[in-house]
This record gives sequence, C-alpha cells and structure tokens, in this order.
Amino acid sequence: MKRILTLVLALVLVASLSVCAFADYPDKAINLIVPYGPGGTTDLTARAIANGMSNFLNVTINVNNVAGAGGSVGTLQVENGKNDGYTILANGMLALTTMPVNGYTDKTYKDWDIWLATYAPNAIVVPADSPYQTIVDLVEDMKARPGEVTFGTAGIATGGHFGAETMKAIAGADYSHITYSGGGPAVTAILSGEVEVCPQLLAETKDLIISGDLRCLAVLAEEDIEIAEGVVCPSITNYYPEEAAAYVPMGEVTGIAVPKGLDEAVLAKLDEAFAYAAVQPEVAEFCELKSFTLMPLTREESQAFLDSFASKACYLLWDAEACAYNPADFGIER
Repeated sequence: MKRILTLVLALVLVASLSVCAFADYPDKAINLIVPYGPGGTTDLTARAIANGMSNFLNVTINVNNVAGAGGSVGTLQVENGKNDGYTILANGMLALTTMPVNGYTDKTYKDWDIWLATYAPNAIVVPADSPYQTIVDLVEDMKARPGEVTFGTAGIATGGHFGAETMKAIAGADYSHITYSGGGPAVTAILSGEVEVCPQLLAETKDLIISGDLRCLAVLAEEDIEIAEGVVCPSITNYYPEEAAAYVPMGEVTGIAVPKGLDEAVLAKLDEAFAYAAVQPEVAEFCELKSFTLMPLTREESQAFLDSFASKACYLLWDAEACAYNPADFGIER
C-alpha cells in the first residue's frame, strides 16, 4: 500500500512539474525555420509575424533560413525534431500541402497545427509590347497554339508553376513550360521577351506593373486588386467565372506551423501570440507594400481553408503529371 501511495505521489509530482513547465512557456528563445532563402514571400511574412509574436511572448524569435529541395529540408527538420514549441516552421502552403504527393513525406497538412497569415495571388503578366491586351487574348492563343505559348516560372511545383497550370486548366490547352532558378530570373525573362507569359506571384511583379514595364492580364484572385492609384489588376473571374471557380484563389498562402501533438497549453500561448502579431500595424503595412492579402486564421479556420487549397494544389500537379503520387492515396479529395 505504501509503495502504491509513493507511486501515486510521484505521478502527481511529475504531472505538476509538467503543468508548471508548460505554464512558463516560453522561457527561452524560439527558432522559426524558414525552408527557403532570405527575401522571398515566405521569409518576409515569417519575419513580420515573428516580430509581433516575439513582443507578445517577451522572448527572442530567431528566424533561420534552411533552404533546399523545394522547402522540404527545413520542413523535415521541424517535422522530425523535438516538438516542444521552441522550433516552429514558417512555410508556404503550396509546398507544405504538396510534400506528400512529391514524395518528401508521408505526412500531410492535417498532421500539423497551422496558423495562416497572408495570401499572395498569382498575376498573369506579359511585356508592355505584348500582343495580348487581355486575358481572353492569351486564352484564345493558347487554344489556337496548344503547347506553344511559353510560360516562364521559378520551376516545377513553385508558385508560378501553379499559376501556369491554373491557366492551362481554364484554357483547356497546354503551354510550353520554361523553368528558371527562381522568381527573379523568371521575371527577368519576361522583361527581355525570352518568354511570352510569366505567372509568378503579384508581389514579384507589382512594381513593374505600376511602372508600365509589364501588363497584368489577370490575377488569380476572386476580386480585382488595386496595387496603386488607378492601377487595377483584374480578377480572372471577370472573364471566366465558371472555369476559374474550381481553382481560384490560387497563389501562395503563408503561415506558421508545428507538428501535431504539442501540449494544449503551449498551443494556446501560440494562438494568442499569433492573433496579437497579425493585427500589428507593421504587418498591415507590410502586406499593403507587397500587395499581400492579410488573412489571419485560427488553427481550426486554417485547416478548413487548407482542405480546399490542398485539393487544388495537389490535383493541379497530379493532372500535370508533375508529382509522384496520387493525392487520393493521402486522403486528399478532388
């Protein structure tokens, strides 16, 4: 009996220490892993959110860039590391939701707790002297010359590739995919006339649209986007409402995430810190500067959003024969 009582007291003590430990979270610096190089959409969003969360939690949040293999190196570092709330992932959801169909992991977005922060739509842009005056001109030419219209993107399974595949689905006609080493080189290629169309993110071409060097035929968003006074990027839904309905909004959605299984007390702290950071003026100013849409969602709202988003992204790759595995094998429904 005495032995049982001792065991019970020990268990109570361990539980009490555990609760106290979580109640003190965080009591040291947090590492926020960005699985890409500095300066991109995900990195910039991560740093804006990290600053506000750091102020709320009263600890340093170190942003570490761990690039490689389409974002999988840094993502897997967090996925396979110690899940204690001190190592967090910042990622674009195009990469995170398509990792299983690309063969990087057996886990899906459903195995993560996620807080979505920003949305950056694709912009279908052409040079200022392009014969394409509207998105209708482009779609009609894609139909007339299937597989010949050149699209320049940052590569397979990047944001620009998803934009190109969305246009393929809407037009019902293929294109010629020219890949580059990043968004910057793809934009350079459209400026030089090396390719006919660039479907990268609006944030990457915004300034060139405003200057008149590029013409925005459409954004893959549900509404028009005014990027400067008198400079409006029209929504694809103005022209192809039925065809676009299955794919729009398309673009990069960025947020922070931790693997499932973290203690609820820690998750609650992260809930509060993220909600605080997302409403700080500097985050709104950052989004306005980059023409991102600020869309802070709770963990529950983020999962609901990703149910639809992951389906669009994964099946665009599957239909393009650009991924290794069927999304249905991971419970992702079309």
